[in-house]
Amino acid sequence: MLTFIGLGLYDERSITVEGQEALRDADRVYAEFYTSKLIGTTVADLESHHDVDIEVRDRAGVEQHPDDILDAAETEDVAFLTAGDTMISTTHVDLRLRAHDRGIETRVIHGVTAQTATSALTGLQNYRFGKATTLPFPYAHGADGLPASVTRTIDDNREDGLHTVVYLDIKVDNEAATNRLEGDETIEEYMTADVAAALLAEEYPDLVGVVVARAGSPDPLVDADTMAALADREFGDPLHLLVIPGDCHLLEADALVELAGVDRADLDVV
Repeated sequence: MLTFIGLGLYDERSITVEGQEALRDADRVYAEFYTSKLIGTTVADLESHHDVDIEVRDRAGVEQHPDDILDAAETEDVAFLTAGDTMISTTHVDLRLRAHDRGIETRVIHGVTAQTATSALTGLQNYRFGKATTLPFPYAHGADGLPASVTRTIDDNREDGLHTVVYLDIKVDNEAATNRLEGDETIEEYMTADVAAALLAEEYPDLVGVVVARAGSPDPLVDADTMAALADREFGDPLHLLVIPGDCHLLEADALVELAGVDRADLDVV
């Protein structure tokens, strides 16, 4: 059996009760934290809290060389851990399908996602979100200006009156990555919302953005303004993301005014 377990958003306690039981019952535990991570804990704390040993795999160890994970799952109960919900990334879907190709039974135990937490923290209704996009570091995509994938997604969603979640880039040095979640700055880099707003302001200076920082933690932050204004602020520790509101109905507008401090005049209210 190969059980995919979403750990939730923040620390070792963010997992569901069902996930915790499956994790503690597993014979072997693997994890990856390159698609996202738990800012409020370390691998050592996860291991101690749940009384398990965890082998953290880098991207290549999951996407290109997963045979040892699958070999183990043929004869043992194996848990595979990710931050958030375990099937958000295509990486994990691919691993599940590889398991099925080998006749290995799989199970999915869900966790809270950044998408659902963002809807809850901002008051924007989940069904009014369109396609999400990821804003990469400029050096990662190598082009001038914003990638077309980002602008096209934002523009298409706005044309349809839908909100856009903009996930912010995470870079992990796979060669330096070790069996832990947190490391020095040479290992991990997180795009912050002010940097993202500055990049987006080149194309959309007057467009309203809503910063969501540290969703799932004891001190989440929600703050809204134009991209040009957000570029000059600091939002504290990661993880950050940005939401670009589309057309807002009255309740959504009320929520953004009350919860994010936005100027109602800057919103498109329908």
